[in-house]
Amino acid sequence: MKILHALWKGVWGQAYVLLTLTTLMWGGNAIAGRLAVGEVSPMMLTCLRWVIVVIVLLPLVGRQVVAAWPQIRERWVFTILMGAFGFTGFNALFYAAAHYTTAVNLTIFQGAIPVLVLLGTALFFKARVIPLQVIGMAITILGVILISVKADFEILRTLALNIGDVWTLIACVFYAGYTLGLRHRPAIPGLIFFAALAAVAFLTSLPLLWIEAAQGSLQFPTPKGWLILLYVSLLPSLLSQVFFMRGVELIGPARAGLFVNLVPVFGALLAVVLLGEPFATYHALGLVLVLGGIWLAERQR
Repeated sequence: MKILHALWKGVWGQAYVLLTLTTLMWGGNAIAGRLAVGEVSPMMLTCLRWVIVVIVLLPLVGRQVVAAWPQIRERWVFTILMGAFGFTGFNALFYAAAHYTTAVNLTIFQGAIPVLVLLGTALFFKARVIPLQVIGMAITILGVILISVKADFEILRTLALNIGDVWTLIACVFYAGYTLGLRHRPAIPGLIFFAALAAVAFLTSLPLLWIEAAQGSLQFPTPKGWLILLYVSLLPSLLSQVFFMRGVELIGPARAGLFVNLVPVFGALLAVVLLGEPFATYHALGLVLVLGGIWLAERQR
């Protein structure tokens, strides 16, 4: 116990614990998405998720958001795009994809986000990319393709891809764009900006909820659905964000960002243990390629 206490008192010890818990919660989000099938519809889950987050944040930081409103209003288009694509778009596609693909695929594909961010940095911010990073990006993309086609390249030739996998990849592109956009967020505290984005996410999820209702596929949460909703609202949506911001404060964004690589690992393990999903050889090979590619791409960052 003394060793654990000493470790927690250290900066690195706190950061390791907080960031590991963060990625564990993010990995659990894919499990929640799969468990939500038949318990609550995807757009209802997306909308109510942000309702709960806003309700929790309002008494905590509501006054600070009002005080920061002038800075937010100056960047209102940017704020709306960040909330709409990074929060609403990502989660809506993610939960819809959970109806068509496995939690193992959902989590391993998220491993492509750091490489997509690196690619976006090179394309849009003209950052210098060394050959090792290019090799790393190529290996990660190869891993994602391998899992997408289940190691059957006849699927790739005929473009008979699982629609859930396609939606997941689009969601990852959205979140990578959101991550790049954080470089240019308004000069306000991170939690205040997060609260503003949560409000935008709720508002921009309403049209999707209306479309789902018009299609006759709207489903209010069952008792189990409410438990899933509380989990995704309070842990992956809220607590993990607080933990991640604290981790970044302790050890910096570059080192903290490396922990995101644990998401596909935790997610795949949770999917096998909790959902009993099969973990095929192509999953293992794809996971090795994704993580190995990220490791190569970030060695010289």
